[in-house]
Amino acid sequence: MSPKEHQVHASIPDPEQLLADTVRSAQASGEILMSYLGALHGTEIRTKSSSRDMVTEADVASERQLVQMLRERTPSFAIEAEEEVHDEIADPLTPRWFLDPLDGTTNFIQGLPMFAVSIGLFVGNEPQLAVVHLPRLQETFTALRGAGAFLNGQPIRVSDTQTLPDAILATGFPYRRNELAHSNLENFNRFFYEQRGVRRMGSAAIDLCYVGAGRLDGYWELHLSPHDVAAGALIVREAGGIVSDADGGEDWLRGGHIVAAGAALHPQICQRVEH
Repeated sequence: MSPKEHQVHASIPDPEQLLADTVRSAQASGEILMSYLGALHGTEIRTKSSSRDMVTEADVASERQLVQMLRERTPSFAIEAEEEVHDEIADPLTPRWFLDPLDGTTNFIQGLPMFAVSIGLFVGNEPQLAVVHLPRLQETFTALRGAGAFLNGQPIRVSDTQTLPDAILATGFPYRRNELAHSNLENFNRFFYEQRGVRRMGSAAIDLCYVGAGRLDGYWELHLSPHDVAAGALIVREAGGIVSDADGGEDWLRGGHIVAAGAALHPQICQRVEH
């Protein structure tokens, strides 16, 4: 193991092998998602807290597959998943998996290819390992803390775009937007005339990975959950980017808002995002 890879927390033995096993887990869940794609019936789709926020049998089946495989591989680790599993832990330094078994459910239901399996491993508040697998596009983003970020095994790097007029940014909007004081529409309007363009992928995990790969120059969003950002944030950081909350601080995992970009753009985005 190289000196850089020693940055992975000591409570995670053999991180390279664990990363390989996690990739296999993500790909197995991706196969489950693909088996449902285009074959869902109305009874297999239901709403959650909002009529716009949907969950499918594919979400649940993917999560159960992930939980089973990760329990077998890391029985002492905690799991916090989107749908069914939320382990309580007494020791804050117990390694914790954050799982989003289907990030981009609406895209999935509509038959759009922008959906992903997202897996992030944390010790305390520090990300250690990340896998984001896009089964329809056959792309797998990975990262280990201190060891760089990769797409299908090839190194990736954030863009070096310096100014907003040259930037392609991404964002998203909450399902409960009519109930919230800050729906993000005001932020979107604030950026509208300053940026080169904006994209809406419908998946926070993909937005973050695309920043890491330099496909997008920056990303911000409000009203997110830990499973949305846990994996993608490490991929951005290991690709040379900066990840923070909208105030430039470190409360991005559970704080609900996030900004990710290269070093030059990051402060310019933070200055304009209200939450």
